[in-house]
Amino acid sequence: MRNYELVCIVHPDLDENAFKGVVEKVSTWVTDAGGSVDKLDVWGRRRMAYTINKQREGQYAVLSISMAPAATAELERNIRFQESILRSMLTVVE
Repeated sequence: MRNYELVCIVHPDLDENAFKGVVEKVSTWVTDAGGSVDKLDVWGRRRMAYTINKQREGQYAVLSISMAPAATAELERNIRFQESILRSMLTVVE
């Protein structure tokens, strides 16, 4: 198991319940792959440095997760197909 930090920028037009649903969906993908979500930090709505899909703002969520390195490809693939997530970044934390 390795520790990762996952930053997700979610579409700003989603209401609070839909935003929580997207974050819960990402969390279930982590747990289904045998990992665990250690910490969830919601930064809320913030202005981005440049437009992404014609959006100037996004809702940020930062997840501290631990999972096997082999399972990260499947997680990133699932996130890529989730249309409400504008951008994501998975980094290793040492």
